[in-house]
Amino acid sequence: GNIEILNLDMKPGNTLKVKGKIAADTVGFSINLGCSSRDLAFHFNPRFNESVIVCNSKCSDSWQTEHRDHHLPFFRGCTVKFFIEMLSDKFRVKLPDGHEVYFP
Repeated sequence: GNIEILNLDMKPGNTLKVKGKIAADTVGFSINLGCSSRDLAFHFNPRFNESVIVCNSKCSDSWQTEHRDHHLPFFRGCTVKFFIEMLSDKFRVKLPDGHEVYFP
């Protein structure tokens, strides 16, 4: 599943709380934050088939350099709660087990 949040007035210091259930048959999910589908400040994409979390951004419909974190605390069929915080120069994702992912 994909969640896309466009034109969210997020400022440094703001936190987005994400809570949901991951489908039992999914290969992954993604959350996109940006002003349009062509311009994303943050793409958060846990991939179960690769056991990795991929973070990226998109500028003028062109994907930028991706960051891969091989710490994957999610699993199919589970309920998750995590936080995406906007810092002054990057995003910080606080995962359910306390691990943090920073992008860029």
